[in-house]
Amino acid sequence: MSGLGKVYLIGAGPGDPGLLTLRGKEILEKADVVVYDRLVSPAILGFCNQKAKMVDVGKMPTHHKVKQSEINKLLVQFAGEFPAGIIARLKGGDPFVFGRGGEEALELVAAGIEFEVVPGITSAISVPAYAGIPVSHRGIATSFHIITGHEKAESNGELSLDFETLAKCPGTLIFLMGIANMDFIARRLMECGKDPKTPLAFIEKGTTPYQRTVTATLETAGATIVRENVTAPAITIMGGVVELGKSLAWKKNLPLSGKRLVVTRAAKQASGITARLTALGAEVIETPMIETRAVDVNFDWATLANFDILAFTSTNGVESFFRQLFAAGFDVRVLAGKKIASVGKITEKKLLEYGIRCDYVPEDHTGEGLGKLLASLPVDHSRILLLQGNLADDTLLKLLPQATRWVVYETLPVAELPEWKREAVAGADAVVFASTSAVENFCAVIPAEAGISPRTSFCIGRMTESAARKHGFDTVTSDETTMDSLVKKIAEYYAGEGA
Repeated sequence: MSGLGKVYLIGAGPGDPGLLTLRGKEILEKADVVVYDRLVSPAILGFCNQKAKMVDVGKMPTHHKVKQSEINKLLVQFAGEFPAGIIARLKGGDPFVFGRGGEEALELVAAGIEFEVVPGITSAISVPAYAGIPVSHRGIATSFHIITGHEKAESNGELSLDFETLAKCPGTLIFLMGIANMDFIARRLMECGKDPKTPLAFIEKGTTPYQRTVTATLETAGATIVRENVTAPAITIMGGVVELGKSLAWKKNLPLSGKRLVVTRAAKQASGITARLTALGAEVIETPMIETRAVDVNFDWATLANFDILAFTSTNGVESFFRQLFAAGFDVRVLAGKKIASVGKITEKKLLEYGIRCDYVPEDHTGEGLGKLLASLPVDHSRILLLQGNLADDTLLKLLPQATRWVVYETLPVAELPEWKREAVAGADAVVFASTSAVENFCAVIPAEAGISPRTSFCIGRMTESAARKHGFDTVTSDETTMDSLVKKIAEYYAGEGA
């Protein structure tokens, strides 16, 4: 409707960011406002437009941070404040599966506000699947039933459930939000004739790295919750399918299951390592500490003819150099006959994306290693061009004083982190650093004395390791300066921790 923003009721899924729908991610990346709940994972919040207004209306099981009626009004308010804007209402699971999305939609209809529902994967099905429990299985359960475990009748204050019907139901029973009432639910089901030996599973924090499955029977449900300290968010699944979890549980076997890692690489570079770590079971919080951009300088590209060797010291340098080269109307043919040097394998791989094979890569993947290699070549050192960023030190120029240096990109620090991300970092197990500038900026934004960041770090290269140690981090450094080596080192570290 003209003059009003459009509201999207988005299901964030059960927690794993990989289970957010493509449609949901697309909207979050463009949203002007994001109104989100407590159960939305920090990794999913990381998909949001960095300029979006972030509004936390999260609810605790016994305390509503913002009442539902107030949330409804907020959506109407933001639709008015952002004409033609995108307002994302981000909810855990699916908006229409005990998510009160219907109430919000009715409020929007009454206010004449256009809206769209983006379904999410409900925890009722996905969480058991991550625990190896199919909600239906041939010969065991031909139906499943999703039940709220905390909605009470206004007349007597008791749970408004038809226990007699549920007790006779042969299918799988799945209770959402019912841990606090599960002792009562179990007793009423037994009173109505359900077998006390019926298998149960309580699954905490499903699909996240902190997922935990606790099994019991109907008659031991209450005692098990107390003994094992089962807490929300958790779902309860009842029926014979629970036994399949003993054989089919797969997530708990992932090497990084239960770990939250902060990746500090620039946003455009983080996706590769994020995908690798996530596949190993980790929850990854992408927290770029630096931003890079090509410098606004018109190079005299004709002078490239004066150089025989082009030396690249980072992937950012590669991308910025070629972006500006192409923008100036040239292509890779101007590099014909020139030798190409790379500081290490990661930069070498980036050059290959542009169809350029490296002639020189030092065994020691550092600026010093590259400088020593080039200095040892029987060539005219004045015909070497160094392509670097504005924060590069003078190591290469000291080893190659006759070389020429072009600053092809600049690195800018991230000044601050939003509150939701600071909270996510505070709960992390380790930080992953790929450069000294990332270390310095991280410690500037979150100083060690604040006591809210993890003190274990995984580093690429000796210089990054040295910077992290200077700031008091315990360091684990990859054997090679590659992402594959770093991921392998992280997996080995936690495997040894559990040995």
